[in-house]
Amino acid sequence: MDPLKDLRNYIEWLENRNSLIRVKEELSPILEIPAYLRRIMYSKGPSVVFEKVKGFENWKIAGNLFPNLDTISSSLSVNNLEEIGIRMIEPITSPIPYKMFDKIKTLGDLTKMSSYLPKKVNKAPFTENVIENKDNPLDKIPFFKTWPKDGGRYVTFGMVITQENEKTINMGVYRIMILNGNKGVVHWQIHKRGAHVHLNAMENKKDEIPIAVSIGSDPGTMLASVSPVPYPIDKALFAGIIRNKGIELYELNNGILVPANSEIVLEGKVLVNQLLDEGPFGDHWGYYDKPTEKYPLFVVDRVYVRDDPIYYGTVVGIPPLEDAVMGKAIEKIFKPIMQMIIPEIVDINYPVEGVFQGLLIVSIKKRFPGQAKKVMNALWGIGQSSLTKIIIVVDHDIDPNDIGKVIWALSSNVNPEKDVLIIKGSHSDALDPSNLFPSFGSKMGIDATRKLPEEREGKSWPEIVSEDEEVNKKIEEIFKNYLNKI
Repeated sequence: MDPLKDLRNYIEWLENRNSLIRVKEELSPILEIPAYLRRIMYSKGPSVVFEKVKGFENWKIAGNLFPNLDTISSSLSVNNLEEIGIRMIEPITSPIPYKMFDKIKTLGDLTKMSSYLPKKVNKAPFTENVIENKDNPLDKIPFFKTWPKDGGRYVTFGMVITQENEKTINMGVYRIMILNGNKGVVHWQIHKRGAHVHLNAMENKKDEIPIAVSIGSDPGTMLASVSPVPYPIDKALFAGIIRNKGIELYELNNGILVPANSEIVLEGKVLVNQLLDEGPFGDHWGYYDKPTEKYPLFVVDRVYVRDDPIYYGTVVGIPPLEDAVMGKAIEKIFKPIMQMIIPEIVDINYPVEGVFQGLLIVSIKKRFPGQAKKVMNALWGIGQSSLTKIIIVVDHDIDPNDIGKVIWALSSNVNPEKDVLIIKGSHSDALDPSNLFPSFGSKMGIDATRKLPEEREGKSWPEIVSEDEEVNKKIEEIFKNYLNKI
């Protein structure tokens, strides 16, 4: 099917498959709606639309739009999310087309790739209503205060869009603390692509960066915005790959291209040299951030809002919440790419309780001594996995998603003296509460694979117990007979 065209189409689709409820009671975006969302997320409930928003007449709020992996894959018309990662790498992993038939097929694949490209359009529904800076537009949008001790209201799923160069745009989800009716603080951490744009502006002695914040779009575009796509891959192109069709972009007055299907757009600029305290904020680690971090000031020039607007907000806290589902979706999408870069990887698991940056379990097809440590270091050297604090490597026959088997491998295969790698003084997730300094901590790798003789002073590894095949066949037949009687 064609991609879902916007947030409203997505909500309609969710409702048609009985995956959405509508709350009629009036609730406030200050603490009340976030508390309701946490309750429904912890209970693995459906998506929600709040029909009455206290203090914001004519507004609706949508939440928990990514409730489970089945909903995400169905909304993107794929059987499994790994298909999306395969789309990305197919052109460079397909066999070389020596024969004429293969060359024609390759030409067709390249044509298909071109269909992922974004397209510029001259109209966008969000231009129906424009609120200028002088009218304090940020006061007119039902941004959440998520936790009691948060520093204020926040944009929690704003797709912050910057022009990285003449050809590439970035679209990343960075929280924004609302200061007043036309100012906020953008929390783009030092490792994020938005922060790189900021650094480049400082080096080139620029005073401001034009930016836009899109809120509410189709599920593929929203998922693309939160994906850790490395520079210089264009995020708008990546959205097209996820959706299986290029997105439409509309150019704002400040020159920034935004998804034309946005529900709300904030247009403005970041003042490069004005850094303000941001926080505290109850984040996805389940703790309040330290309130002394400084981030750049965002000045809103104008806000665009569709008629009968719907605000999409998400909440974070002690996992698993909605961000855990999005994280698992990203894990599935990027697994084929990781396997291409590190071919010995069989499977991966970022456990949701590990907060993704906290813990990664990876299984490998082991062929040579030291391979587990090679994989750890490779992962710490690429993209978002470079922020992972703890990596556990297990053998190919251990399912990383079977925590019981992982614990067995840890308990039986690890000699702590030899198989634990500690890296001191390493870059780290900016929000990790264990850091002594922002974005600076340490890492641990655990080799829970069975060891080759070279890895244990020439001693061979004990043989794993296994059933006698003939005996097992006989017992299996008898066992089935009794099982059928239960």
